[in-house]
Amino acid sequence: MLAALMCIFAYLLGSVSSAVLICHLFALPDPRKAGSKNPGATNVYRLGGRLPAVMVLCFDILKGTIPVWGAYFMGIDPIYLGLVAVAACLGHIYPLFFGFKGGKAVATAFGALLPIGLSLGGLLILTWASVVALTRYSSLAALVTVSLAPLYTWLIKPLYTLPVTFLTVVIIFRHRANMVRLFKGEEPKVGEKKKAE
Repeated sequence: MLAALMCIFAYLLGSVSSAVLICHLFALPDPRKAGSKNPGATNVYRLGGRLPAVMVLCFDILKGTIPVWGAYFMGIDPIYLGLVAVAACLGHIYPLFFGFKGGKAVATAFGALLPIGLSLGGLLILTWASVVALTRYSSLAALVTVSLAPLYTWLIKPLYTLPVTFLTVVIIFRHRANMVRLFKGEEPKVGEKKKAE
């Protein structure tokens, strides 16, 4: 029962679209209708620069961290912790308060993984930053990082490997369109404006 309530809380918190709210605050275009049309930090960076993007990133990370950490301190079983994490990401992807049109949930998934340990967080950041530095593709960095997350987790805290795998599947599924664009060479790079369609 407690796990179910935490899943509902995680979904509702995840449904708060920081990208839309912060773009409105900074008088920027709606990120669901401009740029890559993805309400996430990368698109907000393209639309408005560093400050609003960092604000979106921080808020989206907290949307994953808060419910998972809360559930962890309540003693909820690791498998159900994974479901809480997935619920937060699903809230970000399909937000109840924003017409069920959300983002890719990479930052929210990262936040959900932080309670496992700072060492895992460090490995994920290092992997993402390395791939971005080499390729300048944010989506490719996200895919590589999330694919390695279960392996990193198995090395650090094996009992959380299955819940982390849940998250990996959700994030990869959400990046289907990005994978197609990457294969076609049409994916915009970090710092590059998306071509008008």
